[in-house]
Amino acid sequence: MADTDFDYIIVGAGAAGLMLADAIGKDAHFSKKCILILDKDPKTTNDRTWCFWEKEDGPFDEIVSKKWNHILFSGPDFSTRSAISPYVYKMVRGIDFYTHYINRLKRYKNITFRQETVTGIKENNTGATVTTPENDYTTKQVFNSIFNYAHMTYQQKYPVLRQHFLGWTIKAKDITFDTDQATYMDFSIPQKGNTRFMYVLPFKENTALIEYTLFSEETLPKSEYENAIKNYVSEHLHCYDYEILETEEGNIPMTCYNFDAHNTSSVLNIGTAGGWAKPSTGYTFMSTSKKIPRLIAHLKNRKTLTDFKFKNRFWFYDLLFLDVLHSNNALGYSIFQSLFKKRRPQLIFKFLDEETSLPEDVHFIMACPKKPFLKAFFSRLF
Repeated sequence: MADTDFDYIIVGAGAAGLMLADAIGKDAHFSKKCILILDKDPKTTNDRTWCFWEKEDGPFDEIVSKKWNHILFSGPDFSTRSAISPYVYKMVRGIDFYTHYINRLKRYKNITFRQETVTGIKENNTGATVTTPENDYTTKQVFNSIFNYAHMTYQQKYPVLRQHFLGWTIKAKDITFDTDQATYMDFSIPQKGNTRFMYVLPFKENTALIEYTLFSEETLPKSEYENAIKNYVSEHLHCYDYEILETEEGNIPMTCYNFDAHNTSSVLNIGTAGGWAKPSTGYTFMSTSKKIPRLIAHLKNRKTLTDFKFKNRFWFYDLLFLDVLHSNNALGYSIFQSLFKKRRPQLIFKFLDEETSLPEDVHFIMACPKKPFLKAFFSRLF
């Protein structure tokens, strides 16, 4: 093949792109396929962290930097610290993930990584052309992880919220963190008509990631996130002497929008761009890891990309939740408080992992406030 001609091109070396490339590289079925990964970034900085829960050991344990066996849910009038066994809450740092997977890709002679900015993807009769300032690449199929919010702004059928956040990793000199407890949600902060909470991940007794997170439609000025963190650290954690070691920020879509509509026989959107984020939470990492094996099987069976879909009953549950928050964004705290008051975190995790049975679904749903969800349900029916 020519230097610009590949069987598959993966656009974006994030979680979805690198997981997919590794899955292809280690599968003998694809040993004669030539794969190119393109990303504008060299992936040499810690630009994000991913957190997830799972039972016991998992495929990412080699690069997990911290684990917690307890979680805290807190609010102005209710707080509970829970052991989550058999689950463990885990964190992977972006830099560790990138380094690990890019080093793995070097073992595969049929995979090439190039640092180039993709400026266009254009389909043709034989596949597609991927354009960068340096080259025009031809390929049979493209796996694209470049997300475009504009696709969702021209429709009204599905609400579009965002999980948006800004976080500081701080090193404190005057407090001690509980290193076995992750603060999953702390709603004891001003809600201001939204769903707003703090998220705290202690790494060491004097070091923790503090994130200000919202589930809402609009993002905020950067200063508002920063001021919220400052106030929380001083007023809630009673910490006044600290230094900021790292910062991170994110903006993840929360929607049941039909991302499949943008897939073609030559281009499949993956990761956040493909709607792989869990709509009701914004969690993407484990959701992506579960979809990669399905995509590999899909390719091996030579099925068309337009047939790769994964909608199930949990999609409808997520839709009702987003309808409720879209109608009244301030209801988030009362929904999560009701769940953590009435149900064990193990059931909550199992439900969010989409592994519950129908009776367990009903048991979970009955812990939610009834009126807003019934209203959303009947609005969707009629």
